[in-house]
Parts: sequence; C-alpha cells; structure tokens
Amino acid sequence: MPVDSGKRKPLVGVLTGSESDLPVMRAVMEVLKDFGVPAELKVSSAHRHPERTLDYAQNARGRGLKVLIAGAGMAAHLAGALAASTVLPVIGVPLSGSPLSGLDALLSTVQMPSGVPVAVVAVDGAKNAAYLALEILALGDEKLALKLASFREGLKKKFVSIDLEATGKIKTLSGKRVRLSGKKAGGRLLSAARL
Repeated sequence: MPVDSGKRKPLVGVLTGSESDLPVMRAVMEVLKDFGVPAELKVSSAHRHPERTLDYAQNARGRGLKVLIAGAGMAAHLAGALAASTVLPVIGVPLSGSPLSGLDALLSTVQMPSGVPVAVVAVDGAKNAAYLALEILALGDEKLALKLASFREGLKKKFVSIDLEATGKIKTLSGKRVRLSGKKAGGRLLSAARL
C-alpha cells in the first residue's frame, strides 16, 4: 500500500523492493516530513515486478517527482533499474537483510556503469538518503536550503555540547544542565551559567 506524506504533490519517490524493508525505509519519510517535503513510499521489486518498476521510473519526472530513493537488500538492483529508466537523481540505500549483512547490497548498488549513476549511502542509511534528497531539492529552493543550514547548525551545537560533557565542562546541577566557567574553591563552584 502506498504511503504519502500529505496532500501536496510528492517531490520524492521512495521505493523499496520488499515489505520487509519498510521499517528501515520509513525513516526517509520521517525526515522528509520533518522538513515539510511531500513524498510517497511504495513497494516495487526490480525482479518480482519489473514492469511496474520500469513504469514508475519512466513516469516519475512527468508526475513531478524530483528525486528517487530506492532501498533494497541482497542483489539490490532496484536503484540501478530506476536509474536506467530515468534522468532523475537516484539514491540507493543498500539494506542489511541478508546473510552478508548488506555487503552484497552495497556492492551491487554502488557498481553502476558509467553514464548511469546511483548515489549510494551507507547500509541501512535511510536517513542520510533523505538528507541527500533534501540537499538536491534545496538547490532550487532557498527556504529549504535555510532549513537545512539551521538543522546542520543544530547538529553542530549538539555535538559541541556532547564534547563539553565528555570533558567535564558541562554538569547537571539540581536537575539543570550548566556550563562550568569558574574554578572550585573549597569544593564550591564559583561560576555556572544555565544552558
């Protein structure tokens, strides 16, 4: 059953080769929804439904889609099948549901012939596939570019905070996180700024 992120026309098409891959690929939809980008999620196998997959790829651009994201495991031919049938950017998400823990999917997704590229993220890297799709869309959408810049700034602040906690420069006092800026005198904190 197709899932879409709202009533607006989808800009990102997300396909997965099997229903068992949906838990990983739903992360794409969550990220896109957080940024207000409409998308659709469908199950369509390059091997079990080749005609449907071909039709999807060939008609994606005409339906207004701007980026395709394909998640598949094992032989992982879905992203390549899409890329062979459209000029839209295709992002492949190799999935780990195999005895080789996704290495087979990674290699088959990344080994595309010259002229038929597929951008590939990490095994089970659905969130990064969504962020890459957002970056592609942001090339023509300044508001989205600003949202992405703000998101990245938030990541930076989060990791600075983690780093400060690791070095002991941020502590929790009375249930509140504070940045330590003074020295202890007789076991008492001289200065603390509330975060």
